[in-house]
Amino acid sequence: MTALVVRGGWEGHCPVETTDSFLPFLEKSGYETVVSDTLDIYLDAELMARTDLVLQCWTMGTITAQQLAGLRAAVEGGTGFAGWHGGIADAFRSSTDYLHMVGGQFACHPRNFVDHTVEVVPERADHPIVAGISRVSLHTEQYWVLADSRNDVLATTTVPAVPGDPWTEPVVSPAVWTRTWGAGRVFVCTVGHKQEDLDVPEIRTIIERGLTWASR
Repeated sequence: MTALVVRGGWEGHCPVETTDSFLPFLEKSGYETVVSDTLDIYLDAELMARTDLVLQCWTMGTITAQQLAGLRAAVEGGTGFAGWHGGIADAFRSSTDYLHMVGGQFACHPRNFVDHTVEVVPERADHPIVAGISRVSLHTEQYWVLADSRNDVLATTTVPAVPGDPWTEPVVSPAVWTRTWGAGRVFVCTVGHKQEDLDVPEIRTIIERGLTWASR
């Protein structure tokens, strides 16, 4: 099996450190890992065709039409696509075709670092990615996400409304979701601003399970 780790973009999300922390898990799980710091790797049709999983951590930035075509073709052909936080849900803001595939887009994180919870959707509690986990308490960025109904939402987070906010009711956003795209599987976890977030045991478990779930 082959796992391609693509990392770069905004350095504030520590793309090298955070993806490095998952390389031992991938290798222990039987993957040959290929690491790239350029999106041009998506132009390598031969590599992409034999890649079982793409783990992307590339916040913001831009992707060319050709690079995206290579990625989308691989996913549509069965390559899994997975990631966390801005590395997948806030990548390539100007690319509507990318957002269409991922199924959700970061909108904001009100009040920066806050205490909040991620709660597993009761009806999806038996899904292998979240089985045995009901809620996770965190102090970090809480992502408000714009999403669509094709996602299988496994966990949510609720952004409260406080006096002075331009919204007047709590807003529920997906925090963990999966999606199919052609023959490929997509996995997104919106938690993961910093390494400490990824080291929370429940979050680490969800992401590790999500990576293997998405893989071809």
